[in-house]
Amino acid sequence: MPPPAPPPGLDDGGGPTRARALAALGAGGTVLDVGAGEGAASLPLTGPMIALTAVDERGDALAELATRARPGLQLTLVPGRWPDVAPRVPAADVVVCAHVLYNVPDLAGFARALTRAARRLVVCELTERHPLTALNPLWKRFHGIDRPEGPTAGDAIAVLAGLGLDVGVERWSRAASRRYGTFADRVEITRRRLCLPVERAAEVGRALADADAAGRPERRLVTVWWAGDGELRRPG
Repeated sequence: MPPPAPPPGLDDGGGPTRARALAALGAGGTVLDVGAGEGAASLPLTGPMIALTAVDERGDALAELATRARPGLQLTLVPGRWPDVAPRVPAADVVVCAHVLYNVPDLAGFARALTRAARRLVVCELTERHPLTALNPLWKRFHGIDRPEGPTAGDAIAVLAGLGLDVGVERWSRAASRRYGTFADRVEITRRRLCLPVERAAEVGRALADADAAGRPERRLVTVWWAGDGELRRPG
């Protein structure tokens, strides 16, 4: 029986995030996935990945990751918040962290813990702007409110550079994808995010349909990477 297919990757087409992690793994190595979710950033690294430690606050997501991992992969699941759990997480050759940085209240402390945990490389992925800025036109439509256009990846990169990290940056894009099971799911989630009562769900549905008719723009992404502490300690 073939192993289960990995979940759709964050860069299914072989984008920069996956490419950087694979290059750092080389012929083989261990991976730490911080904010792992169901494994979209780490499970596509299955080829050279010999062991995976997955950290996430959501136990149900980690359980789903476990069902999708290939048989024989040495897998350690660590429920909890990073960097609170960092002291009990073993170092890995490569640390990946995808679509988490915007949710971090102390990015400097978070990034330092990522660096200490990586022997070779830290690779992070985030959108060019905070994902919820996509709702700005709807906030204007329903509430007459002009919402902020940030934070941005540039803000995160500035914090990382301020720590003295030599940060590599690659900006890229891919076709927008729907993350909700049905249009009704999308309407409900959007309605709640817009703080609208259930009676206005039909209006939200029409607004989303209007936006879809205008075309879905490409999703603009940023991959950032820097050396882990193990790499920094190498002589020469």
